[in-house]
Amino acid sequence: MTFIIILTIIVAILLILVVLLQNSKGGGLTSQFSGASQLIGARQTTDLLEKVTWGLVMVLFVVSLSSAIWSSTASNAGVSDDDIKINVPATKAPADKKAPTDKPADKPAEPVKK
Repeated sequence: MTFIIILTIIVAILLILVVLLQNSKGGGLTSQFSGASQLIGARQTTDLLEKVTWGLVMVLFVVSLSSAIWSSTASNAGVSDDDIKINVPATKAPADKKAPTDKPADKPAEPVKK
């Protein structure tokens, strides 16, 4: 589990850095390399950053999803329905004692005198 947490943090930091390299108006990293555009090309740099961003987003999604699945199965590992014990009060009377019956009394109850 520690490996997945560290991997998530690394991917998140890389994603933050790649997004900060981009500029919403088309500048970003391409404006820094305007003199070297003959080597890489301004449009190719923007495409590369966009592909890296989407790749990191997909990796972060997969790692997060696998972390959630793995932690839920790890928390339930080794626990079966037989291991769970529920205390339910007994509804039957013990065998050595008779249970009271709901028969009506032979004579009506007498009022209490004060």
